Amino acid sequence: MKLHKIAFVLLIIGGLNWLLTAFNYGIQNYVSAGVANIIFILVGLSALVEIFGHKKTCKECGMGGM
Repeated sequence: MKLHKIAFVLLIIGGLNWLLTAFNYGIQNYVSAGVANIIFILVGLSALVEIFGHKKTCKECGMGGM
């Protein structure tokens, strides 16, 4: 359950970064390329965790909601 929460927070950060990138204020403008790549990798891994583990952790989807 804790991994789900961490992944969810990272996905929110990634989504907000995409929004800011549309206005040229993305995280890559404020941190080094190496740090930005690490953040992008963590956000991508979080998406995979949510894709493959969502049904186990979601109260609506896990009980046959979708």
